[in-house]
Amino acid sequence: MKSRPITIVLMLLAPLSAIAQTPSLKQIMADPQWIGPPVEQTWWQLDGEAIYYLVERKDSELRDIRRIDLASGEDHLVDYAEQAGIDGANPVYHPQTGRFVFVRNGNLFVRQPGDGNLVQLTRDSATDSAPVFSPEGERVVFLRGSQWWVHDLVDRLSWPVTDLRFEDEPDAEPDDNLARMQLRLFESLRDQVEDKREARSEAEKAAAEDTSRSVAPWYLGADMEPGASALSPNGRWLLLAVQTAGHDEGKDGRMPHYVTQSGYIDVEDVRTRVGRNPPAPGQLWLLDLDNRAKHELDFGHLPGIDSDPLAELKQEQGIDPIGEDELREINIDSIEWHAEGKLAAVQLRAIDNKDRWLAVVDVSAEVPVLEHRHRLTDAAWINWSFNQFGWLPDSETLWFLSEESGYSHFYTVGARSGSPRQHTHGAFEVDSPVINADGAAVLMLANRSHPTAYDLYRLDLVGDELERITEHKGIESFTVMPGASEQALVRYSEAYLPPQAALVDLHTGELDPLTDTRGERFKAIEWQQPEIVGVPSSHVDRPVWSKFYPARGEPAHGGEQYPVVLFVHGAGYLQNTWSRYPNYFREQMFHNLLTERGYHVLDMDFRASAGYGRDWRTAIYRQMGTPELEDLIDGVDWLVDNHDADRERIGVYGGSYGGFMAFMAMFKAPEVFQAGAALRPVTDWAHYNHFYTSNILNTPAIDPEAYRRSSPIEFAEGLDGHLLIAHGMLDSNVFYQDSVRLAQRLIELEKDHWELASYPMEGHGFARPDSWRDEYWRILNLFERTIGRE
Repeated sequence: MKSRPITIVLMLLAPLSAIAQTPSLKQIMADPQWIGPPVEQTWWQLDGEAIYYLVERKDSELRDIRRIDLASGEDHLVDYAEQAGIDGANPVYHPQTGRFVFVRNGNLFVRQPGDGNLVQLTRDSATDSAPVFSPEGERVVFLRGSQWWVHDLVDRLSWPVTDLRFEDEPDAEPDDNLARMQLRLFESLRDQVEDKREARSEAEKAAAEDTSRSVAPWYLGADMEPGASALSPNGRWLLLAVQTAGHDEGKDGRMPHYVTQSGYIDVEDVRTRVGRNPPAPGQLWLLDLDNRAKHELDFGHLPGIDSDPLAELKQEQGIDPIGEDELREINIDSIEWHAEGKLAAVQLRAIDNKDRWLAVVDVSAEVPVLEHRHRLTDAAWINWSFNQFGWLPDSETLWFLSEESGYSHFYTVGARSGSPRQHTHGAFEVDSPVINADGAAVLMLANRSHPTAYDLYRLDLVGDELERITEHKGIESFTVMPGASEQALVRYSEAYLPPQAALVDLHTGELDPLTDTRGERFKAIEWQQPEIVGVPSSHVDRPVWSKFYPARGEPAHGGEQYPVVLFVHGAGYLQNTWSRYPNYFREQMFHNLLTERGYHVLDMDFRASAGYGRDWRTAIYRQMGTPELEDLIDGVDWLVDNHDADRERIGVYGGSYGGFMAFMAMFKAPEVFQAGAALRPVTDWAHYNHFYTSNILNTPAIDPEAYRRSSPIEFAEGLDGHLLIAHGMLDSNVFYQDSVRLAQRLIELEKDHWELASYPMEGHGFARPDSWRDEYWRILNLFERTIGRE
């Protein structure tokens, strides 16, 4: 028998009298407004006297802003008239002047120091974003559409500093033979061209010398198109990512809509599939706006840029690796300017997903170049998360997160020299760092105390001491007032408490709740609290942390052993075993219904899940479905060995990635799983998107074997139990075609005991309560007539 696991009970189990309170399936799958809206966002009133929070409006998909006065505790709806004077979320602070700038409803506002006067800077139908103060704090630079603007706070004037046009110069020499012949033959045409050239040249000169004029257009050529950009705080330098214009990503998918207002079938263009065409590689330009000079920054100095990590796989498929004089293709992730405007940090990522670089551009250099400061490399793939970086205040030091130790940790490195320094250490992850105004300490979220417990921590950057502030275990996010050090405004949650707002004393860690948005009916129910258990693994030397919901009723089949339902979460890289409110709150209530009927339910954070470090995430590289299935089988064995589970009555279900895993369980381990429900499932990874799939399996052309070993459709012959497939026909994420293709495969294999439930008006995440009820009635019915029957 295997060793008994570590067990953490989140709360005392509900009394038996509460069992009868479990709602009906229809109520569980009703619009979640009966639960109460979660607090989606919180932010400070900038004088610190109140906070604001965002919640869904009752019986609507619209959102409301509410305000809580911290002195009186009064909580009221902020109507549109009052919204004209409130502060916005995510303000940018200028410590020397005490000014704040923020975006609200696409317009810019500045909160002045002293009298706290609110000044609206822009009011336009275009959306303004990305505001940054100039070094002296007298101007604000911001993005409007695709062009950068400046607002002078003293002169109260706004003007564009860029008019970038990705077109050929209108009076350039023609490259067409016929046009050149026309100009050669006709003097009148030559005169017209020369007049236009002279007028444009004079307009450029006037714009450069007459500061009252708007900026002249800058024609950058029709062969490229713009991507992300960032303007230096002093307004002179623009870093601009570009790519080849008109890049073809491959053939689009086509999704028919069968239930339409017109009565005819409509067809929607949807995403391409993985590996059809490679993504467009990026280039990085540095534009000197004062001198109209363009510097194309060279990637050749980045370490590893000239070696192909996929060379061996490519050669096996007869594909040429990159040549000796070639460089790997790159995309530009993000750009952060230093507050003084002379240095910029750039994060770049290889299109093959194996490398991430952090580099610095010094615009004061005679020839600006990318100076490499850090490389993160991974034989599997660079994580989608933990890519934040920035500048420490009043210094030329960069901070960044990196998984190079195996877990996300906090690092710093000098902008010009020196090696990176790791400040946090251990088998845990840190995230969402916020640097104190003096640059001496960092607030961050971390799961240091336990992989499933997320709290607020303070890092001392001098001594590298990491201090735990809260002990709640379910902190979701936090905001601090710039320059303040007494309190943090947090969002927190619990197993049956959707995210709420609270204040945290940063000295004592005491949490003071500000909201409870739950509905009275939901709050009155004594729900079954999950037990967090460490299921021993037979494959790795770490437990598989899981949520266990023990059966509360007698087995329906009348025996002494309990049937089991394994729930498999979606996304792959997602954490559902934690002390926070679950991503799958409907499913958690459904699990209450199952345990009341005598089922054990186990919800596992199998290998691939978030929260457990790099190696846990990348265990599925080139073999999706294999480590995860091993973990699910270990879960079954643990329940049989420790909780009187019936090995002959095992069911499994999940959606999206969980649906994919339900297939893998039913097809590859039919001796373990007798019934399964695959919802919105991936059946063939060659039909999923490029951004996600190419990270884990490379591309079908380079790594066909990885796709064969990872796609359920390749193993459909193994089906022996009872299978439900449920899929929305308007699913633009995992196409309905996935399930149709598998259905045809099962027909041709002459498989019995399977069904396909189609939902004509639903996408990947169902919207209608009647669809949710229908789907989960089918799941419940499947288990009741198979593993739950006599």
